[in-house]
Amino acid sequence: MSEQYLAIDNATLFNLQYYMPEQTTLRQLANAFSAFSDKTRLEILSALALSPMCVGELSRYLKLNQTTLSHQLRLLKDIGAVTYKRYGKIIVYKLKDDIISEILSRGVDFILK
Repeated sequence: MSEQYLAIDNATLFNLQYYMPEQTTLRQLANAFSAFSDKTRLEILSALALSPMCVGELSRYLKLNQTTLSHQLRLLKDIGAVTYKRYGKIIVYKLKDDIISEILSRGVDFILK
């Protein structure tokens, strides 16, 4: 029995060459998606999607110790998902962009379908 192979047409080949992300972009995307692979980080992002909060507020609401929370927030900051503003000794975190909230919302929609 012979196998049949489909040839890629020129339009598909062009689209692959033009639209496929570069390796650097794919690595960055994999790093960004890794933030969404951890339940604790998803909880933090979900809370921050509702309101900016300081570490103390997040810690009380999510029932996490501040060391764990600060570590997770640093990871989220490093990938560009959250940003912060300092008010004296208090640091208030928020989502860097509304697209993070949209990604979370789309993820929930996907799971609930």
